[in-house]
Amino acid sequence: MAEKADYKCAIVVSDQLPTGLGANAAAVLSLTLGHRVDGLVGSDVKDATGVIHPGIAYVPVPILKGTQDQVDAIVQAAAAHDDVFFVSFSSLAQGCRTYEEYIDKMSATPTADLNSVGVGLHGPRKPVNKMVGALPLFR
Repeated sequence: MAEKADYKCAIVVSDQLPTGLGANAAAVLSLTLGHRVDGLVGSDVKDATGVIHPGIAYVPVPILKGTQDQVDAIVQAAAAHDDVFFVSFSSLAQGCRTYEEYIDKMSATPTADLNSVGVGLHGPRKPVNKMVGALPLFR
């Protein structure tokens, strides 16, 4: 595996989402990235007082915004790269109140009918930059 500095993370949320739902999408995507990408979260650290602080993301994780077409294009581009881990977050998922509801609705919904409202990426810097480099920060 390449050096960690050669890798990049990014979260992209649809500019159609209100701020609260955009923040929710970014949080959910970040949790999944932290859970699924080995080594993304650094080790715990001790401050000068001796208090232990849980590890945080080893690399910056910018939260960006894009149009729905851009989010869809990023999901497709990421799927075409074997070395880029991605997770998409659908409006179906965002609308569920429980994980059980999510499981039930997903099992009845074809992939083509899922509307991605956000995507989280981790992979080599070059392809990730190519996918998200021109997008503005989510504000």
